[in-house]
Amino acid sequence: MTNEHILKVGIAPMEQFKARTMAIARGEYKPSPDEPKIWFSSPESFAQVLSGKNQALLALIAKTNPASLTELSITSGRAKSNLSRTLKTMERYGIVYFEKGDGREVAPRVNYSGISLEMSFA
Repeated sequence: MTNEHILKVGIAPMEQFKARTMAIARGEYKPSPDEPKIWFSSPESFAQVLSGKNQALLALIAKTNPASLTELSITSGRAKSNLSRTLKTMERYGIVYFEKGDGREVAPRVNYSGISLEMSFA
């Protein structure tokens, strides 16, 4: 990746996130371009999805651009079933995506060189 592209994520309680989403839907609030695109409901959920082990996995994907989950399993030393489950969770948050690989394989991809966390105490 030649350009640094940072993914902004935020932490907000579910009620606050729902209120924000509804305000956007009603046209009462327009998010600025520099606001987080992905939201977690708690610091614990953020820490679980983006644990140190999973951050290392994202870095490995960005660096090696694996052709398949099988290749990533070999490179990372993690079981393919574990990788699949972890990456599907990350996909739900928009942190990774999958490209069609050879045959029935899928190749995990990361669009970001890093993640920035924004958290409000209000």
